[in-house]
Amino acid sequence: MVALEADSITLQVTLERPKDLDERGDVNEAGTEVTPRNAAAQSLGGGRTEPANAAYPAPRVSTIAQELSGSLILAIGAEVRSIAATGKPICNLTVGDFSPTEFTIPKSLLDGITAALQAGHTNYPPSDGIEPLRRAISEFYTRRQEVTYPVASVLVTSGARPAIYGAYRVLVDPGDRVIFPVPSWNNNYYSQLIGAEQVMVHCGADTNFLPTADMLRGQLRRARMLVLNSPLNPTGTLFDADTLAAICDLVLEENGRRERAGGDRPLFLLYDQVYWMLTFGDARHVNPVALRPAIQAYTILIDAISKSFAATGLRVGWAVGPADVIKRMSDVLGHVGAWAPRAEQVATTNLLNDDAGMDAFHSRMRPEVQKRLDAVERILTTLQREGFSVEATAPRGAIYLSARFNLAGLRAPEGDTLDTNESIRRYLLRAAGLAAVQFQAFGASDESGWFRLSVGAVSVEQIEALLPRLRSALAALGSDATARR
Repeated sequence: MVALEADSITLQVTLERPKDLDERGDVNEAGTEVTPRNAAAQSLGGGRTEPANAAYPAPRVSTIAQELSGSLILAIGAEVRSIAATGKPICNLTVGDFSPTEFTIPKSLLDGITAALQAGHTNYPPSDGIEPLRRAISEFYTRRQEVTYPVASVLVTSGARPAIYGAYRVLVDPGDRVIFPVPSWNNNYYSQLIGAEQVMVHCGADTNFLPTADMLRGQLRRARMLVLNSPLNPTGTLFDADTLAAICDLVLEENGRRERAGGDRPLFLLYDQVYWMLTFGDARHVNPVALRPAIQAYTILIDAISKSFAATGLRVGWAVGPADVIKRMSDVLGHVGAWAPRAEQVATTNLLNDDAGMDAFHSRMRPEVQKRLDAVERILTTLQREGFSVEATAPRGAIYLSARFNLAGLRAPEGDTLDTNESIRRYLLRAAGLAAVQFQAFGASDESGWFRLSVGAVSVEQIEALLPRLRSALAALGSDATARR
């Protein structure tokens, strides 16, 4: 079932058995293998009617395993690697990661892990994290974000992903409503795993791809969780204080209504701030609890060392929130074994307790990220000034830039029509060696030409070498590539 409500889409997926065996093994445009179940999910619940006497073998895996779609980003990454292996020059702006040749982790973190291993920290850690690290996270937030949490409100996990999943699992029942903006990272998949009713609030460049209170007003009445991310993956934009404070006020108003009425569980805010230490220019990260202390009782903060310290492979993340909810998350994730390695926890404790060391690291890292973001923006604004139908957002945070290639309807030299974002992506990869990820990978449904460009795995030189190739590829589309500016 699909219901349209103002700026949002409510999605409920009805699962059906495949019509016949020949329909198994389909692939989507990006080469991701899909079963009839997840193909139906991607097309907003287009179910199939099977004959009453159809014969088919029993499925070998669970319904959710049949239903869940593969990652479009990973499928694109495999295609990019295949082309790069031929020797073709590629500027790979797809992966939300850091290349160790471009960005190394803090030396103190590397040395700390080595020392911890040598000291024998090779056994299981406590399922909620070692106490010194949980205390360090609590004190870190007090110093850096001016919010206060007891140690019991901190849960350490193996990166941010298990913490996000744990919040979904503990707070959301099947059929509960989860509200999230699109584009955004992975909320459609997490909602699908839980069996939640998804309400996707579509956000455009006019609001920096982030929701406003007016866009959310009227959506929260039946919701169990509102999910926000700032700085935002995939766009690199972030909330300002006034916009986020107004959203917090809506959440508080709704919870006040529920408390007065009685009989209903609260509306929670899941706030992913994993990129918060990577902001540029005059951009400043804002924390909802710092803006509205009363929302602390309803807020789960998600964070990790993965992005801010270029340490994606070390798998240390955490959730911070109401102690009763954090305890339940710990119980659930303890059964999964989603704890961070003990040696990494020991080293992260020392890292977060060393303000001078963190500042010194970021004084080197942030300018290097910004150089790359600025180089991408410079290329796109150069092409825009030359008359090509491209545009980009200004670098504000994270490692991402949003770029629009307004090329739909144009014809490639080979004769193919660029009628979807996927066909545009393939053309740019083939003709210019530009590897990007369309916003459809982040829940968006429109074919407006917007893409995520990620700079953590490339050098400035690789980015600058892209300009002549991209110019040539756009020029090959003919005069129509400039006529629609």
